[in-house]
Amino acid sequence: MALTLNQVLLIILTITAVVAAVFLVRFLIQLRRTAREAEHTLAKAQELMDGFKVIEAKINSSLDDVGQVLQTSKKAAAGLTEITGFLTTRFIRPSARFLPFLIPLVRIGLQQLKKRKEKNHGG
Repeated sequence: MALTLNQVLLIILTITAVVAAVFLVRFLIQLRRTAREAEHTLAKAQELMDGFKVIEAKINSSLDDVGQVLQTSKKAAAGLTEITGFLTTRFIRPSARFLPFLIPLVRIGLQQLKKRKEKNHGG
């Protein structure tokens, strides 16, 4: 039985359509797998983003605490500066004129204490 040209072309077109359909089906299956994996990846990314939000909140609260500590430290430093300035202007500078007399007296007193310790300990 001889095939006509139309029948041969119809067979070729049918085979081509079947091959194209097979490739299309395989492509769609692979596309569905890829979409499923993308959904899983997106869900994991969303979980990670939630974890990052928790970490960010903790860091922000820690930074707020550090800011409060810094403000308290500034206040303490300012207070110490005021106290130091007060002591310098009210006590140390006015008493500086007596230092040439006080230093030798303190030195003599320390020597006397050292001699007493040596006598008491038998040294």
